[in-house]
Amino acid sequence: MKIAVIGGAGVRTPLLVGGLTRSDLPIEQIALYDVDQARLATIGMVAQRMAAKGRVTLCGSLAECVAWADVVFTSIRVGGIEQRIHDEGIAQRHGIVGQETVGPAGFAMAARTIPQMVDYARQIAEAAPKAWIVNFTNPVGMVTEAMRTVSDRVIGICDTPTELFEETARALDLDAEACRFDYFGLNHLGWLREVYHRGEPQLHRLWIDDDRLRSVYRVPLFDTASLRDLKLLPIEYVYYYDQPARAFDNVRRAGRGRAQVIAELTRVLFENLAAPGADVVPIYESYLSTRSAGYMQIEAGADAPPKSLGPRGPGDAGSRRSRGEGGLSGYDRIALGVLRAIHFNTNTIIPLSVANRGNIPDLRAEDVVEVPCVVNSNGAQALHVGPVPARIVPLLTRVKEYERLTVRAALTQSADAAGDALAHNPLVPDRATADALIADLSPLW
Repeated sequence: MKIAVIGGAGVRTPLLVGGLTRSDLPIEQIALYDVDQARLATIGMVAQRMAAKGRVTLCGSLAECVAWADVVFTSIRVGGIEQRIHDEGIAQRHGIVGQETVGPAGFAMAARTIPQMVDYARQIAEAAPKAWIVNFTNPVGMVTEAMRTVSDRVIGICDTPTELFEETARALDLDAEACRFDYFGLNHLGWLREVYHRGEPQLHRLWIDDDRLRSVYRVPLFDTASLRDLKLLPIEYVYYYDQPARAFDNVRRAGRGRAQVIAELTRVLFENLAAPGADVVPIYESYLSTRSAGYMQIEAGADAPPKSLGPRGPGDAGSRRSRGEGGLSGYDRIALGVLRAIHFNTNTIIPLSVANRGNIPDLRAEDVVEVPCVVNSNGAQALHVGPVPARIVPLLTRVKEYERLTVRAALTQSADAAGDALAHNPLVPDRATADALIADLSPLW
């Protein structure tokens, strides 16, 4: 197999390379490409050290990277961490929490990223028409939906649902591998409806045990009484919609956002990697662990770092180290799971971002949703989800409409369409605020 990575200078790349090359996949080459060639040289060096087999090739062009590839991973950040700091700061100045994938900052990220990713999808489809495109680029749902306008071989991937599955199974003293998880939603807006073990529902055991229920989340995001009333377990990102004022105030009190913390950690990482005689793999692993320790701490207002389950990946949707997986973290483990399921035709069930096609009745057929899928040599086929709880429908449908409009605005490069889109975001109070945000977030077009 040849695997290509667009955005190969990202700090997740060595993690991905290490996980894939320790597997039973017949990997001959992993080709890395990035527009930042200097950074690619540094990250590529770490990736080469972590590779267990095959060769890691650093490419000077996209065409060289994707030629004859069987799978192409896409994971880019247009504008880098500096742009994320800018976007999150703008959101905070308008009284809305600064977070890279939701709210105004998430909109800005999508608006800048979608045109580039659609162009990449087109180039991949021409150069490697049989390649599967596995997209990690945030905001994953919107980017995947836009990419699918030019290629139907795009699968959106995020480890956040799987992490919730595993933490819920742990809280129930169950083996996650022996459970079935009834989950539905959009990327970064999903809910776990039930967990089945040996055919029996299990979540009722959490609703009567506050300690178990509280232990599902690394930081105190949701009130246990509210969760018992809802009878659903939301993923962590629902917190921003559920308690937007709390999230905003916590970031304001901290005096800096998550992006600024990451920027400093990453600056130190590259300084350490460049030091003469540096032992790059331990340096890199220490960076991941330190980065993980502060995940959602600022936004949640936690007084201490969240419970540590190992490194969360730099997405910032991240990777928490799972138990009993031979050192594989969430990010590289789910990537490996998808590739193995496709290559070996295993029919593995994995939550992914795919076309709805009537799966959730309240949404359109072409909408990209995040649901459990059967993954085999034909790609990812969504499992039936059916009607979602009535209490969830208003938020789910509003966010999806916002996503549709954002994709349209990004593809048309229309400032007026951008205002329409951002005004539909649940965190933006009105069109006047949306227009003011569009002006401050410029230049987007």
